[in-house]
Amino acid sequence: MRDLSAVLRTTDVFGMLSEDDARDLAAQMVSRRYRKGQPLVHQGEPGTCLFVIVEGSVAVCVTSENGDRMTLATLGPNDVLGEIALLDEGPRSASAEALDPTTVMVLSRAAFLELVRTQPRLVDGLLRAMGAMVRQLSERATDFVFLDLTGRVAKTLLRLAADAEPVDGAPVEVSVTQGRLAEMVGGSRQSVNQILQHLQSRGMVQVVGRRVVLTSPEMLRRRAGISD
Repeated sequence: MRDLSAVLRTTDVFGMLSEDDARDLAAQMVSRRYRKGQPLVHQGEPGTCLFVIVEGSVAVCVTSENGDRMTLATLGPNDVLGEIALLDEGPRSASAEALDPTTVMVLSRAAFLELVRTQPRLVDGLLRAMGAMVRQLSERATDFVFLDLTGRVAKTLLRLAADAEPVDGAPVEVSVTQGRLAEMVGGSRQSVNQILQHLQSRGMVQVVGRRVVLTSPEMLRRRAGISD
C-alpha cells in the first residue's frame, strides 16, 4: 500500500496529500489490470470512477458517428484519467484503451467527492490537471488550423520523443504504429506512411518496423514550426 500511496502523491490531482492521507486513499481504491487492446471505458457511457495509471500506457480516443477515430492523448504512469465525467456525472467524452499491459487504481465517484469535502486542497490539483488538459486540446486545435499534415506528424513525433526514455549518446526513438500515429494527427495511414518516407529521405527520421528514430530533431522542429 505504501508504494501505491507514493504513486498517488506524484499525480497532479493528489500530489498535495500527506503520506498518511495518500495511504488512506490508496486503501479505498481497487487495482485492475488490462491486457493490450482492452478498453478501460467507452465513449458515451456514464462516468462513475476515476483511474490512476500505475503501469503501462493508455490511449484516449474519440470516434465520430461515421466511425472515424482520433487519438487525443496517450497517458502513462502517474497520469489520471476520467476526472471530468466524474465531476458532472455526464457521459464519457472519450474512450480509453490499454496500449500495453496496464495496471490502474480505480476510485469511485462517491469516494472521490467525499475526499474533496474533507480535503479542499484537492480542488487546486484538480483545477491544475484540467487546465493542463484544456491547454493541450487548445494546442492540438491550433495545430490543425496552422500546420499541414507533415507538420503535425513532425510535432507529434517530437512530443512522443519527449516522453521516451533517453539513452546517452543515442538518437531518441519512439514506438508507435503508423495507424496510431495517423489517429493522432488526423490523417490516413497511407498519408502518414508517405510522410514518414519523405521525412526519412530528408534525413529527419529513420523508420524501423514500429519504431521511428529521430535522427535530426532540429530539422523536425523547424518542419513543425517550433522555434528554438
